[in-house]
Amino acid sequence: MKRATTDEPGSGLGTRERIVRTASRLMQRQGYDGTGIKQISQEAGATLGSVYHFFPGGKQELAVQAIRHGDHEFAEFLTRMLDSRPDPAEAVETTARALARDLRRSDWVDGCPVTATALGTAARAPDIQHAAAEAFARWRALVAAKLQKAGFDAAEAHDLAHTVISTLEGAELAAQVSRNETPLRLAGTHLARLIRTYHNATP
Repeated sequence: MKRATTDEPGSGLGTRERIVRTASRLMQRQGYDGTGIKQISQEAGATLGSVYHFFPGGKQELAVQAIRHGDHEFAEFLTRMLDSRPDPAEAVETTARALARDLRRSDWVDGCPVTATALGTAARAPDIQHAAAEAFARWRALVAAKLQKAGFDAAEAHDLAHTVISTLEGAELAAQVSRNETPLRLAGTHLARLIRTYHNATP
């Protein structure tokens, strides 16, 4: 959901970190099957030998690390957005609008790095599926914590957090395919309404 980043060779990052960031960005844009080890090594400014030195399990092992990179990057972004507004409804709407803005600025190529990498690989690569599941669980926990802080009980916050993350994921994909911010903006508006409805109904 948030942009995977990379840095130019020689920017001060270690070789391993450059490889992971490059893999995350490429898999975010091209998917797992569309990204090769050779392309990753070239764009990271690393040799093939270096890639296999750090990731002897090959592309699958590297994809797991790329997902974890995307997971932590989006978790930091989500934390900032949720903390930007005391009202959880406003915070979620702000998150959706920020995602729409960033997606448009990337010319619609930088969708969710976790989904793009994991999609289509779950059946044959359980380690990738597990890393993606951990990412979504982390993001849901951040939303749930925000809701509980605002007075929602734990069970309700948990269920709403599922809805928030799933809706944002789907809306970002729709926005990317249509090259239009509307799906994310509408998702933010209606998620905010849903949260307010539940909040107002809380005794």
